[in-house]
Formats: sequence, structure tokens, C-alpha cells
Amino acid sequence: MTGTSQSNRNWREKVVLAYIEEPPFGTRDQRGFASGSDIELAEEILRAMGVHTVECRLTTFSELLPGVAAGEWDINVPLFVTAERAALVAFSTPVWALHDGFLVRAGNPKQLTSYEGLALSADALLGVITGQVQHDAALRAGVPGTRIKQYAEQQEAIDAVMEGHVDAYASTALGNRTLVQRIGNAALSAVTLDLAEAAPYEPPKGAFSFSRTNVELRWEFDRQLRQYLGSPEHRSRMERYGLSAAEIDPVVGS
Repeated sequence: MTGTSQSNRNWREKVVLAYIEEPPFGTRDQRGFASGSDIELAEEILRAMGVHTVECRLTTFSELLPGVAAGEWDINVPLFVTAERAALVAFSTPVWALHDGFLVRAGNPKQLTSYEGLALSADALLGVITGQVQHDAALRAGVPGTRIKQYAEQQEAIDAVMEGHVDAYASTALGNRTLVQRIGNAALSAVTLDLAEAAPYEPPKGAFSFSRTNVELRWEFDRQLRQYLGSPEHRSRMERYGLSAAEIDPVVGS
């Protein structure tokens, strides 16, 4: 379906939204339907734009940016905005700001509560998803690259924690809390990182992304998004997924 957003059809008829398995932002439910905070937000904005059909397509993190850039689909669910990524795709207005967290074994045996603390624990191993911002955050905090294990998908990183191959998996604090609640495994625990050692700190922001050539769709999406962000309806919808004012206020009016 290469080039769909540019040439084969009008986006008002159909928009293809790519997402990854990462609750509460995106997941496939028991019926096989896509759901999650980011998917619900995208569908609300696209409906307001008058789009007739929204197709949600499950993919992997590594495929998100090249896929949308090549026109394999029209929009990606939000991911953290970085200068490197912005060179490949065009981002919307940011929709959330999220702190990082660790997924650890129950009891947090090595008492890991920050990247800096993990760096000082000589034998602690960290798991990350290849290409995600947590890898760079760990390196900046002094975690040696030799103690960072990279995985292609979230489930691989979760399994690595459970099997003792790594001591912590770094992702968003909200995502890890949701993950622990969802899988109901008492052997795992979510840890929000202690930011006292890292100052001053502003949580990174995430935004939807588009092909840089798909200007009209992105412009209209952004116009509707700016009107909706921070509204009572938006806050109520996002609250059901665990997103509070702490995650939304930093992006309202940005």
C-alpha cells in the first residue's frame, strides 16, 4: 500500500493509523480491535475532521517511522519527539508528557530507582527497546552501553526481567504501571524513577507523526487537535487510561 496517503486515495475517505502493543496507549483487545488512549484520541480527531473510515494497523516500534515516512500508512500513534526523528517525519502538536519508569522483579532486589543509581550498581543490567528514548537517557546518566540490553519488542523485555536476564526494563512510568495491572503478575513491580538526582528535569513530550509530504492531512489534524487538547472531554477520556493533569497540562497550549 505504498504511497496511499499521497496518491492512491483521498484521506477524507480513509485514514490508516499505525500503532504498537503498548498499553494504555495502544493494544489489541480480546475481540481483535484496537483500543487505548492514543487510538481513542486519534479516532476522535479524525471523526471531527470528517474522515469516513479509520483503519488501525498493528506494527512494531522499529517499523513506525520508516512506514509512515514511506506512505505505507497515514499516521503513527504518538511517540517521543526528538530532533533525529523530526528529520524523518513531521510531528503534530504534542499530546502528552511522560516520565520514565522501571519494570523490575517484585521487591526490586537491587533497589533501582533511577538511571544514575543503576549506573552506580556495578552489575545491574538494563533492558530497553531498540530506538526508544530510554536508551539515550540511560547513556546520558552514565549507564555503560555494555550493561544495556536491547530488545525489538516489549514482550521480549518483559520476559528478560522475569527470567533474570536484566534487572530492570525502562519505559514510561505510566506504561509500566498499566502493564503490571494488566498482566496481574505478582512477580513484577513498576517503579517511578526518582528525579531528585537529575535536575532540572522536564518530561519529554510525545506527538503523532506523518509523512513530511502529507501536509494537508497533518495541517487539518493539528487544527482539530489544538481545539480539543485540554478540554473537559479530552481530560475525561484520558483519565480512564490513567493520564492525569500531570501528563496533559505540559502540552496544553504548546
